[in-house]
Amino acid sequence: MKDTVIQGKINTNSSPSQLKITDMRFCDIVGAPMHCTLMKIYTNQGLVGLGEVRDGSSSTYAKLLKSRILGENPCDVEKIFRRIKQFGGQSRQAGGVCAVELALWDLAGKAYGVPVYQLLGGKFRDKIRIYCDTDVEGKHTGTQMGEALKKRMEMGFTFLKMDLGIGILSHEKGALSAPLGYFEEVRGYTGEDKRSRIYDFYNTAHPFTGIHVTEKGLDILEQYVADVRSVTGYEIPLAIDHFGHICVEDCIKLCRRIEKYNIAWAEDLIPWQYTEQYKRLRGATTVPICTGEDIYLKENFVPLLEGGGVSIIHPDLLSSGGILENKKIGDLAQDYGVAMALHMAESPVACMAAVHSAAATENFMVLENHSVDIDWWDDIVIKSGGKLVQNGYIAVPDKPGLGIDDYNDEVIKEHLHPNFPEMWAPTDDWNDEHSNDRLWS
Repeated sequence: MKDTVIQGKINTNSSPSQLKITDMRFCDIVGAPMHCTLMKIYTNQGLVGLGEVRDGSSSTYAKLLKSRILGENPCDVEKIFRRIKQFGGQSRQAGGVCAVELALWDLAGKAYGVPVYQLLGGKFRDKIRIYCDTDVEGKHTGTQMGEALKKRMEMGFTFLKMDLGIGILSHEKGALSAPLGYFEEVRGYTGEDKRSRIYDFYNTAHPFTGIHVTEKGLDILEQYVADVRSVTGYEIPLAIDHFGHICVEDCIKLCRRIEKYNIAWAEDLIPWQYTEQYKRLRGATTVPICTGEDIYLKENFVPLLEGGGVSIIHPDLLSSGGILENKKIGDLAQDYGVAMALHMAESPVACMAAVHSAAATENFMVLENHSVDIDWWDDIVIKSGGKLVQNGYIAVPDKPGLGIDDYNDEVIKEHLHPNFPEMWAPTDDWNDEHSNDRLWS
């Protein structure tokens, strides 16, 4: 009887040393919450690894890696990652490398019959705290935002985030100053076009837009936060994002105005690569400063950490380098006394990858979920149990790999991207892509 029980726990479907990658395929869906490119890596033993390309990237970044990993053993995750990481870049250009890395860990865990966090050295926690990003559509007040956040608290969330920025001021006369004619252009747009125009200002980086917040504008934004806090109270952490493309001097003014409202962090106030400006910003306010969702690889976090420009790093596994690289980033930040929160506005696959990385990283603080209001989000994948997020947390799974069996094709069919209507289409055209990839002579 004892031998039978033991044998029942052994994975007899895989011989890890003989596992080989045989194929790679994709499927695109919309509304979960954004454009999600889902990926499968197939093997010679029937095991399938699940990955995901970050929104705003392209499956092309992953397809060009196919010929470089065919025939490889997916359990050699670090070896393969070191081969392909040169094909990633900052922000969405890392999409292919990260998608592959996630799928490799999923395959390695399934092959050995253990959860991914165990392969990373074990876990520091049994459940992962989720912060709930919250939007309120259309013109609204701080009180209305507070009421929306209060509903999140009633759902069990213990950490919140909202937007605060120049979008709130776009129709407030005298709240912003900008180059002559800018406001007339912005006000001629509606809906998402207007939001995009306000935030991007012709895709010009923050220091170069010429947009400034006036004292009236600062008064309005400060009152907005005060009204939010009058509803939520002060005990729950409240992070803030999406300030808009304004210069560091205006960011300092705004942060000083909202210090008294117990802000958990101010996120992505300026582009991450402006290290010296981040040092100025952090040194000028007591609001914790946070950035990192567009930074690729551990070494590119070093300048911000060495310079003391951040209080909290905020990587996204689909652009940071994947599960293990993300843990290395967290470990590096811990050496500087900096906490790690995780950005995540993707499908349950990227979410569960983040759960494993967070479980294995000691200085982890909280993981984003931007899909709380999408009732079919959990159903994208086949899993046992109900909703992944329960009372503001995700339980760290004990199932092999990422803890997800497969994608749910029936649900995916209902949400296919109109420009990519074919599910799991062959990618044979990429089987023989070749170049001299060696980085040295």
